[in-house]
Amino acid sequence: MPILCSTGALIGRPNRRDYTLLRDIAPKLGCDGFELMIYPDWYLIYGKLIDFTHEIGINIPVIHCEKSIGELLSSGNGEDLNTAMRNFRLNCEIAKGVGAEKLVLHLWNGLVSDSHIENNFAGYRYLREISDEYGLALLVENVVCNVSNPMQRCYELHETYPDAEFVFDTKMAAFHCQEEKLYDDENAWLQDSIRHYHVNDYGGGYMDWSNLRVLPIGDGRVDFDKFFSYIKRKNHKDFTFTVESTAFDKTGVVHTEILNRCFDTIRKYLSEGSGSVAQ
Repeated sequence: MPILCSTGALIGRPNRRDYTLLRDIAPKLGCDGFELMIYPDWYLIYGKLIDFTHEIGINIPVIHCEKSIGELLSSGNGEDLNTAMRNFRLNCEIAKGVGAEKLVLHLWNGLVSDSHIENNFAGYRYLREISDEYGLALLVENVVCNVSNPMQRCYELHETYPDAEFVFDTKMAAFHCQEEKLYDDENAWLQDSIRHYHVNDYGGGYMDWSNLRVLPIGDGRVDFDKFFSYIKRKNHKDFTFTVESTAFDKTGVVHTEILNRCFDTIRKYLSEGSGSVAQ
């Protein structure tokens, strides 16, 4: 079960979203590869981005699609829909270029969130047509909601598109106090449709917007003993995990020890006979 690092944990506004930082940072990380977070700044230079990943030889099995795609779908405006499709196709071009197989999608996102979910679900059909054209698995994340909740929205998508596949983010679920729903037999539809996990901690309460930040494993309240016990029982060979804990400070300096600690913790959980992992 490969353990990946989100490039969004390394590259952000404080370091000018400079993807070339990966040249020096990647060798310092004990992960098996990367989930490449796409920023709109890169659309005009995506060919250079692809060439760079080949130059430094990093493994990128998963792409996290640029987040505004879901917001554009929400508007219901034809021009916004066309922009969303155009940008999504660029995300697919990058994915194929770097050798990825999976696309993580925020089907709803931002302040508009799930307030016009019918538009997001209608747009999903077009996104699937494009991702299928590129031979990529499109995975919808259980992103936080401000109208309903992610489990309900994922279920509604499943009802409309039974072959839809998902990413389960532990922090997103904890924000809505829905971690336990992953283990319920009544949610077998979700269990059988998950292809990827975001393994992050959360320190706030129910829909605590002031604490909606990604914490390293063990720094919040997610019950990872139970989570990894469930993962080991499922034993799906094509599971992948991504750590997204923000590791850069306000000056843009990346602290790799934060992420390496997370990778080590996950490996301990996955190792034979492991029980509770002390932090």
